[in-house]
Amino acid sequence: MTALGTGYARSRCWLRAHPLALDAALALAVLVMIVAGAFADPHGGPNGPTFGTRAPGGRSVVLMVLGSAALVLRRRRPMAVLAFTGVVTLVELVAGDPPTPVAMSAVIALYTVASRTDRPTTWRVGLLTMTGLTAAAMCFGSGPWYSQENLGIFAWTGIGATAGDAVRSRRAFVDAIRERAERAERTREEEARRRVAEERLRIARDLHDVVAHHIALVNVQAGVAAHVMDKRPDQAKEALAHVRDASRSALNELRATVGLLRQSGDPEAPTEPAPGLAVLDQLLDTFRHAGLPVEVARPDNETAAPLPAAVDLAAYRIIQESLTNVQKHAGPHARAEVSVVRVGPSAEVTVIDNGAGTAGAEGPGAGGGHGLTGMRERVTALGGTLTAGPRYGGGFRVHAILPFTARTGTGEDR
Repeated sequence: MTALGTGYARSRCWLRAHPLALDAALALAVLVMIVAGAFADPHGGPNGPTFGTRAPGGRSVVLMVLGSAALVLRRRRPMAVLAFTGVVTLVELVAGDPPTPVAMSAVIALYTVASRTDRPTTWRVGLLTMTGLTAAAMCFGSGPWYSQENLGIFAWTGIGATAGDAVRSRRAFVDAIRERAERAERTREEEARRRVAEERLRIARDLHDVVAHHIALVNVQAGVAAHVMDKRPDQAKEALAHVRDASRSALNELRATVGLLRQSGDPEAPTEPAPGLAVLDQLLDTFRHAGLPVEVARPDNETAAPLPAAVDLAAYRIIQESLTNVQKHAGPHARAEVSVVRVGPSAEVTVIDNGAGTAGAEGPGAGGGHGLTGMRERVTALGGTLTAGPRYGGGFRVHAILPFTARTGTGEDR
């Protein structure tokens, strides 16, 4: 049974790849049926049709061969084949007595037209074929107009048109389902690519924030250690200890972030939660140890609900990146202030400094970093707004509004 099924599948695939061969086989089969029907006399006896009591004439044989041979081209020229087989059938109905069943070739041609055109065309061509062939059979036949042969022509042409229209509708339905499935597959692939791009952007932001913050602290502390190494070794040791702590913290955060990129079979990622405002004091201490005085204004309300995880992480990263920019660009005597307050359904984060440099500014004068760009992308992803620019009287100000529930549209930077 397996070999039989395999052979059938191969034959079917070969016939689909060679439609002309399939049409030639169909034309041969139709010719055989027409010739067999030409030797049958439907009124030959009391028990039904008899075979061998009549034989087709030479003209009928030629018409049968022509009508069947035209079916070989039914896919390439369906309307032309229908017209040709219709004319051949009309000639046989008018001149043949009794006529041979040449009309079967016209029925097959009508089926092909109906299956390959639209419904209005099927109605017009089908009615014209049915009316023309049935009228010719009724008017020129030797029997009464209501004979079963005449009604049979009407029924067979109607069946051919109906069957062809049903096949066309079925094909259109299957094609529509296949197109929807392909469109859904493309949509899923596009959604997957979009999610991957968003995840990469999020990881890039975290990596930038982690590396920029800790490397800036390491650079400051290393400079301090190098400056006081000879005269004040105790202070140099303390600065090197801060370098060690900052580098260890950077490695831990990098390990946690890069752990998101592990495959399913890799060891489990670190289980430490993402940093947030709960560890803000530790973050500020690292800057204070690096020589940047930082003050924080945060209302102590223990009954307030915690911030959403995404908002909490974004607020932490914004403060981290802003203070890093202050450390790098605001000058040696700069001071910074951090404020985190709830305003209705959102949190407002503000970081200001009184430095003489261009803290947070991006451009050639600031090293061409991507700090502000990363902060804007992070805030925009939550549906919030970010403003950053110099303060009147000196210094720099970063202000972010982070809604607890992401909005449909993203706000523009004011």
